[in-house]
Amino acid sequence: MVERAAGILRERGHNVTLAQTTGPRMAGDLARGHIERGADLVVAAGGDGTINEVVEGMVHSRVPLAILPGGTANVLAMEMKLGSNLERVALRLDELQPRRISVGHVTCDGARTSRHFLLMAGIGLDAHIVYHVHGGLKAWAGKLAYWVASWSVLGRRLAQLQVELDGTRRQCSFALLSKVRNYGGNFEIARHVSLFDNQFEAVLFEGRSTAPFVKYFIGMALKQLDGMKGVTTLRADCVKLYCLDNSRAYIQVDGEYAGRLPAEIRIVPDALTLLVPSGYGNGFQTPQQ
Repeated sequence: MVERAAGILRERGHNVTLAQTTGPRMAGDLARGHIERGADLVVAAGGDGTINEVVEGMVHSRVPLAILPGGTANVLAMEMKLGSNLERVALRLDELQPRRISVGHVTCDGARTSRHFLLMAGIGLDAHIVYHVHGGLKAWAGKLAYWVASWSVLGRRLAQLQVELDGTRRQCSFALLSKVRNYGGNFEIARHVSLFDNQFEAVLFEGRSTAPFVKYFIGMALKQLDGMKGVTTLRADCVKLYCLDNSRAYIQVDGEYAGRLPAEIRIVPDALTLLVPSGYGNGFQTPQQ
């Protein structure tokens, strides 16, 4: 499939070099190396985790990034309404427009871990699920692996987080800091944000157990989270998070495990050139500060 997409690009006059990853954390080095050797476009084929790695190698470069959707899920492709067919997206690449965007950056594990991300950071409940996803099951069953891992939190007492943003402190058990509306490929949680924003939409969910999350899940499915008791939506460009008890609180970025609290998560403005459809972002409502 990737070879066919490369053939399509060659037919359209592009000089294409294929570079395949053979293990984790390789994609960023590959992208960085090709940019240093004069590449004028990087096309990443894969899921959100692969794209996240590529972004790490491209931050602060002026070379555009385009994506060909694949992997377990591709939130970025769904966010931009590119579709899931890799070859069809390859046929559309020449129609896409370069836009300069911000990315997120997380520092955690006592500053031992530092990495960028494109889409979102989840802290607490959803990161606990990501942490417990079995890699082999994920490769075989795709999204089903996350539903299996979610059983590990049923009936649990959830870690309580302290979230510091915009001069205030709040408490929750799940915090989502997002640059996109799409979540997990099927739902929307942050509903007033786009990749063009220089702030996160921060959605905070309260609850000491998983019981309130049944209500939250229904509200998410029905697109009725706004104003729901126990859910707070704010905007910020820098957020600090701590765990209030002795529990471990995990962090995921773009669907991949990133580390543990404490953490600082911030916006890096003017960080990446991304090829996007001309209509992306039209009609998105950004709340006034």
